[in-house]
Amino acid sequence: MAFHPSIDTELLRSFVAIADTGGFTRAAETVNRTQSAVSMQMKRLEEDVVQRPLFERDGRQVRLTPEGQVLLGYARRILKLHGEVLNTLREPHMVGAVRIGTPDDYVMRFLPEILSRFAQAYPLVQVEVHCEPSGQLLLRQDLDLTIVTRQPGKEIGQLLRQERFAWAVAQGFCPHEQNPMPLAMFNADCFCREWACNALDAMSRPYRIAYTSPSLSAIFAVVRAGLAVTAQLQSLITPDLRILGEAEGLPLLPLTSIVLLRNESSQSPVTECLAEHIVEGFRL
Repeated sequence: MAFHPSIDTELLRSFVAIADTGGFTRAAETVNRTQSAVSMQMKRLEEDVVQRPLFERDGRQVRLTPEGQVLLGYARRILKLHGEVLNTLREPHMVGAVRIGTPDDYVMRFLPEILSRFAQAYPLVQVEVHCEPSGQLLLRQDLDLTIVTRQPGKEIGQLLRQERFAWAVAQGFCPHEQNPMPLAMFNADCFCREWACNALDAMSRPYRIAYTSPSLSAIFAVVRAGLAVTAQLQSLITPDLRILGEAEGLPLLPLTSIVLLRNESSQSPVTECLAEHIVEGFRL
C-alpha cells in the first residue's frame, strides 16, 4: 500500500495566512509565530508534503503558484471543517434552539453575516427569527433575544449601535417636491414613522402616508419606482437611493439607538453565544 503523507493543519493555517497577507512577516504575526518558524513550515510543506513549489517571490511580495492556488482552496475547506469538528465535539452543550426577535430592516442589513458566522461556529444550534416592529417585540415574553429600536436616553438592555435616520428617494426621481409629499413607511406602530411624521409636523411640511408595509423590501420597491420618499437608518440606504436633507427642505431626523434585550428566564450558554455574535456583528 502506498504511503501518503498527512497535512498538519498548522501548516495549512500558516499557508493561508501567507496567501491572505501577501508575505511571510505579516503572516507570522497573524499566526503568532516567528518569521523563521513560518519559513520552516512552508519549506516542510513544499518539500515533504506536496513536493511542489507553492510560492513565487516578487521583491517583498509573495504570490502563489498555480499549484499553490489549488492548495489554497482545499486548505480553506479543511480548516473550516477542522473548526466545525472541534466546536461540535468540545462543546456538546451547544445544541438546541434560540428564538430571536428583530425588526425587518435589521434582518437585511445585519443578520446575514451574524447568522452565517454563528452557524459555522455552532452548526447544531437551531435559530428561529421572528420579524416584527420594535413596539410589538417589546411586548413578547417568548423570545430569548430581542433587537429593538429606542430613542437615545431611553435605552434598555445592551446598546449595539447608534445611528441617524435619513430621508431617501430613488436616483433620478423627485417625489419630495410634490405637495403633499408622499411617504412610504412601516406600519403605524413603528418608531421611525412616528419620528418622521413628528419632524414634518414641526416644520408644517404637508405630507401623506401613501404606502405602508411591514417589509423593508416592499418599501424600497415603492421608493425605487420613484413613487415616494422614505425615512430609514442611513446604513440601510443602498447606493441606488439618494439621501435628502435640509438642502431639499426636509428636517434633520433624530439619532436612534439599537439595543439587545436578553430574556433572563431563558438564558443559556447557547443564547449567550448568539448574543455575543450579535454584539460583535453590529459593532462591525
